[in-house]
Amino acid sequence: MAYPTVSGPSGLVPVKLVSGVPFVGVTRQYSIASGYNTNIFNGDAVQLVTGGTVERDTADAAMTPIGVFLGCTYTDPSLGYQLFSQYYPANTAASDIMAYVADGTDVLFKVAVLSSSAGATPVIGDLAITDLGANVAMINNAGDTATGNSRCGISDTTATTNTLPLRIVELVEETKNSSGGFTEALVKWNAGHQMNNLTGV
Repeated sequence: MAYPTVSGPSGLVPVKLVSGVPFVGVTRQYSIASGYNTNIFNGDAVQLVTGGTVERDTADAAMTPIGVFLGCTYTDPSLGYQLFSQYYPANTAASDIMAYVADGTDVLFKVAVLSSSAGATPVIGDLAITDLGANVAMINNAGDTATGNSRCGISDTTATTNTLPLRIVELVEETKNSSGGFTEALVKWNAGHQMNNLTGV
């Protein structure tokens, strides 16, 4: 039997709610400060910062997300008209940059499993059925400017640590590899989400 392969990570992709209801594209708009100096890719986690704007989250064990970035609109400073972009290009000078963010606390995201030793170069890892219900950290990678998509994933090392940001809810059967490991999982926010965090921004 031929097993499908996951060629690389695509960040956090919303697919459904914890209840099983499909994700229907519900987002909230948040501003991005004019000239913000970091790319934000579709599927990256973002956090709300002082001043009421969002920025790319650190995508590590200490992250405090408000949600997942799904694109933005802004008036292009060179073209002079508003456009929709799959990602936010760093240093964009515009006063009307609006990010579309999936900020629900009960959204399940499909995400690729990456080798914990991969560093900046994504290497696909896998999880076992025994990892269901465990907590996990994200692995941070720079996104792809050609597609506008994130290249972040989750670690293939799980734990019970209550400060880890994501909880493994399901394993994606279609991406089981020939060794019996699962190379994609469905996860939900576990800790640090700013809608649940008792400490304000």
